[in-house]
Amino acid sequence: MDTDDVWRTIDSERASLADLLDDLSPAEWETPSLCGAWRVRDVAAHLTLAQMGPWPATVAAIRAGGSFDRMIRDTALRLGPLPDREYGRRIRAMVGSRRRAPFVSPVEPLTDVLVHGQDIALPLGRTRPVPPAAAAVSARRAWAMSFPFGVRRRLAGLQLRATDSDLVLGEGAPVQGTTGDLLLLVTGRTATVHRLSGEGLQRLPTAQGRREEPRRAT
Repeated sequence: MDTDDVWRTIDSERASLADLLDDLSPAEWETPSLCGAWRVRDVAAHLTLAQMGPWPATVAAIRAGGSFDRMIRDTALRLGPLPDREYGRRIRAMVGSRRRAPFVSPVEPLTDVLVHGQDIALPLGRTRPVPPAAAAVSARRAWAMSFPFGVRRRLAGLQLRATDSDLVLGEGAPVQGTTGDLLLLVTGRTATVHRLSGEGLQRLPTAQGRREEPRRAT
């Protein structure tokens, strides 16, 4: 995918996620997401902040004492509860814009909307397809970065092979699955491990469906 393809996919994913949020019931807004300690509402709030400017980001980092995870958590929670329809409206308003948070490439907002879309949809039992080509771009980017996921250390000795794209990551015992499910694994989610297969499966964590701390997908 070239940069234009990445942004077109971001726009499409944001628009469809906004539609999903517009359809949620009051109970679904309060459902725990795949991000530990975050409700669906909190993940949606985080996604509305995808275009945070340099100055607000700097202030948030200082307030969080330099902790990336704390900054992500605090900025979303500080936003406070919004009217239910406001989350989708704010995310939809970003469609067509190429603004992004400081110090990130266009792949980070792509990863954000792909992964956090699943953080919302999976606990609700909502079907939200993950486009394989886009998920492969995001998974390769996350694999190449030591921060924030530490994926090459965490999944050392495994080779991830997608069944619906040309994605191959790592070396070792094979783990196979859709590109979307491998992207969730790479970014620290274990909620769909039961859908994976291969000799390396026994080495994967399966006890938890959520991470202990909510991390931005970038």
